[in-house]
Amino acid sequence: MDNFTPVSALAGGALIGLASVWLLAANGRIAGVSGILHGLFAQPPGDRRWRAAFIAGLIVAGFAWHALAGGFAPRQLGLGWVALAGVLVGLGTRIGGGCTSGHGVCGLGRFSLRSLVAVIVFMATGMAATFVMRHLL
Repeated sequence: MDNFTPVSALAGGALIGLASVWLLAANGRIAGVSGILHGLFAQPPGDRRWRAAFIAGLIVAGFAWHALAGGFAPRQLGLGWVALAGVLVGLGTRIGGGCTSGHGVCGLGRFSLRSLVAVIVFMATGMAATFVMRHLL
């Protein structure tokens, strides 16, 4: 717990919650990033504009936070590992019927049993992966 930052974590969580409620109220859409990204490339084109703005906001916010809050030293991984991680995340979101944002933020907020099971699996897998990376490798 070297970098425990409860104030920024609470503020970030509150902003994510407000943004997901706003998207649901304004567009009637769930703020699941994998579904939003899929809809950006799906046919027919439909509502690509807000989806592109949403994804662009995620990317810009990451760079803005990095610029404003000061740099950190990210762990350097090879492109192959990053590509493999991306494929596994994509596969997991397809199998799980959504991503952590859709199930964890929006699904739990709607009291979805399916989302509760998905979040339990996400958390258990994350804990297992952390244990393996820190203690076995």
